[in-house]
Amino acid sequence: MTAIAFIGLGNMGGPMAANLIKAGHEVTGFDLVQASCEAARQSGVAIATSATDAVKGAELVITMLPAGKHVVGVWTDIVPVAATETLLIDCSTIDVDSARKAHALAATRGLRAIDAPVSGGTGGAKAATLTFMCGGDAGSFAAARPVLEAMGKKIVHCGEAGAGQAAKICNNMILAISMIGVSEAFVLAEKLGLSHQALFDVASTSSGQCWSLTSYCPVPGPVPASPANNGYKPGFAAALMAKDVGLSQAAADAVGAATPLGAHAAEIYASFNTAGHQAEDFSGIINFLRTMKR
Repeated sequence: MTAIAFIGLGNMGGPMAANLIKAGHEVTGFDLVQASCEAARQSGVAIATSATDAVKGAELVITMLPAGKHVVGVWTDIVPVAATETLLIDCSTIDVDSARKAHALAATRGLRAIDAPVSGGTGGAKAATLTFMCGGDAGSFAAARPVLEAMGKKIVHCGEAGAGQAAKICNNMILAISMIGVSEAFVLAEKLGLSHQALFDVASTSSGQCWSLTSYCPVPGPVPASPANNGYKPGFAAALMAKDVGLSQAAADAVGAATPLGAHAAEIYASFNTAGHQAEDFSGIINFLRTMKR
């Protein structure tokens, strides 16, 4: 059993903390949202009065927060009070620069740290089937792996500090682009008189096959578990996709990488969110595309 502090108990962090409890760990958590704290308490998480209070006595600290500024701010507070053997794990999806700043904060006290953003959405968080993309030294990764395995099914060491975040934003740029492409194909098929099922049956076994089609199909019917069959309730909210593909473009600008499709996907998801669809699943972009003019 490991004494774990979990900071950020929202739609992802709450279920992840619950799975740590199920795995036999002792978890103390904190979140600024009282409802999230109460839900976590029902799962067996002890609720602290602050992030720094949660960290006292913890062998391992996990953060799951909205943005880089929140991670850097929380780590600035908790690093000074953490025990010298504490391992810090950030599972947020943030910019690479902020991830490296968090690692540097940990290094000021000689604390081990990894950035470990996740893929798999709320369903994966609840089912403990997340993929973790990890950045940090090999020793810290090895120490973190047993705990991560209680929350996910695939744990990948991507490289040194910030490499996990780099992998996550590249992956989600692919996802944003592919979901728009799949959605465009279904919209075109509708106008050509082709049924959803016919296009799915062909494309899912042909060169158009991809995860956005076969696992997360944006139209109702072909993939029963997709959000399209549940009114496009997330899943993975459009606001989060806009954030992630935006991070990919900030990174591309920083290193001078040409990502024209990523840039266009970022513009489309930004418009989707501006139109009031932030809380819908990102696959709901198909409905937005239906309203667009050629």
